[in-house]
Amino acid sequence: MKISKGNSFLLLLVSLFFISGFRTIDPKSDEGVKWMTFEEVTAANAKNPRKIFVDIYTDWCGWCKKMDAATFNHPEISKYMNDNFYNVKFNAEQRGEVVFNGHTFKFIANGNRGVHELAVALTNNQLSYPMGIFMDEQMRILSPLPGYQKADFFDAVLKYFAEERHKEMKWDEFYKSYTSQIKN
Repeated sequence: MKISKGNSFLLLLVSLFFISGFRTIDPKSDEGVKWMTFEEVTAANAKNPRKIFVDIYTDWCGWCKKMDAATFNHPEISKYMNDNFYNVKFNAEQRGEVVFNGHTFKFIANGNRGVHELAVALTNNQLSYPMGIFMDEQMRILSPLPGYQKADFFDAVLKYFAEERHKEMKWDEFYKSYTSQIKN
């Protein structure tokens, strides 16, 4: 049997499908962080308030992908995030309108790329990727967390905000006394 270019591409796709174990990435699956949209978070928070974590990323950001793989997919991190936060994964270059906290935010085109107004607002115009944003139950920003974070460090930050330690001590004091059980 002769395999043409078109058939070889199809064969490659089928092979990759079987090699991957029939797995697809589903942001709402039982594994990993349960990501929500801003609209879903607003509705859920109205019924059952809790803190919010927003992961601001772009498709081209290598450190964003590394954080997805190494930090957000860590079983203890994802479980803690799901149990204590509403989690939003937000592409800073997405083109659709987003209604959040009573405001409609839009994409601002700039050449071949652009940026979403909501990413600009959440980061106070200090865009970098990845960027984590911690918010309280009233959807007020508690703190940004720029850059890639290893799982053990991110564990400490999660506990600092989820356990309300930010209300009683400065970060340096908390971190000096905290020992993460997570191994990177």
